[in-house]
Amino acid sequence: MTSPRILSYGLLGLPLAFAALPIYVHVPRFYAETAGMELALLGFILLATRLADAGIDPWLGWLADRVPRPTMVAVALLPFAVGFVALLNPPSEHTAVWLVGSLALTYVGFSAATVAYQAWGADVGNTSALRTRLTAAREGFGLLGVVIAAALPALLASDLGEGIRRLAWVLPPVLLVAALVTFSRVGAGQPVHAPAQPLLPSLRRVMADQAFRRLLAVFVANGIAAAVPATLFLFFVADVLKLEQVSGPLLALYFIAGAASLPLWVRIAGRFGRVAAWLAAMLLSIVAFASASLLGSGDLWPFAAICLASGLALGADLTLPAAIAADLGERQGQAGACFGVWNFVAKLNLALAAGLALPLLGLLGYVPGSSAALPALTFAYALLPLAFKALAALLLWRWRQTLEI
Repeated sequence: MTSPRILSYGLLGLPLAFAALPIYVHVPRFYAETAGMELALLGFILLATRLADAGIDPWLGWLADRVPRPTMVAVALLPFAVGFVALLNPPSEHTAVWLVGSLALTYVGFSAATVAYQAWGADVGNTSALRTRLTAAREGFGLLGVVIAAALPALLASDLGEGIRRLAWVLPPVLLVAALVTFSRVGAGQPVHAPAQPLLPSLRRVMADQAFRRLLAVFVANGIAAAVPATLFLFFVADVLKLEQVSGPLLALYFIAGAASLPLWVRIAGRFGRVAAWLAAMLLSIVAFASASLLGSGDLWPFAAICLASGLALGADLTLPAAIAADLGERQGQAGACFGVWNFVAKLNLALAAGLALPLLGLLGYVPGSSAALPALTFAYALLPLAFKALAALLLWRWRQTLEI
């Protein structure tokens, strides 16, 4: 498979990830400060909608094994774009209802497109090495989309809230161009389908695979370790570090480091195996994050170093486990179902991070924009994820023999 075709496949990952950053990082603080929503209500809405979104992913994966993957991607892009524009442009009244409705529309389109897109990559790649390259291309363009989304609000307006509103209108044209390139240059591939089964038997078959169950367990622990600081990043930078004005560049540094590291992790995985490479990335992340709890007001450069190191580890987190999952899905003959379960777990991590961390901080007295209960914010952002990252590393080391395919 030629490099231009691999890159053409990966390009669609840019607008999908471009939207994911505001959904998971900007929306909590945007609705808390700009829209004035209480943290408890906001956390409940984010938890409920994310759980509902995660709950439909197994069904979407099952559906992706029964319709052409490119067709499913194409149909899903319209509600995704419409919902995203609405999400970042709320009215002054009935904000909670608007948030629920726009999130629902965005999530359905985003989830359907993502599951089918990932399964499509598993079809196009006919070897483990090629699937790793396709996954790296998809995640590399995705990280580029995230960097653009992180930098644009500050460039589009002096006020962050207004910049986020304007950011929404950038997505539709970018999505259209990327979709035209991907659909015109990438074929449908050769899907390996198991005999058609109803939804529940199909899911039971996915979970009967011991290697897939173990991969999911590692993915859960590692995902929670990433989801909590992702949810609290803007709060930590603004209130603990007092560096809100550089939150965009710090996010950009983190994701640029992740994108730059992708070729390195692909090479390391090719030489030492994907499990060993992923484990090395986990250890790098642990070392980087261990010192975040010691930071305080004005500590720009130490935190920038943490963003750089943890960003380098991010490249492995995004590429290697998904590439292993693609292999397992093709081995089962139902890549769509496997990625449906995979995305369900990924979103469950994000749902729990927002739905539990934000209300807990509210109960402990933390108020965004104030100096109240900052030690609780520091603990939740910097120390709690370390325990989950260490658990993920231990499980990965224990099961390394069964996960290296």
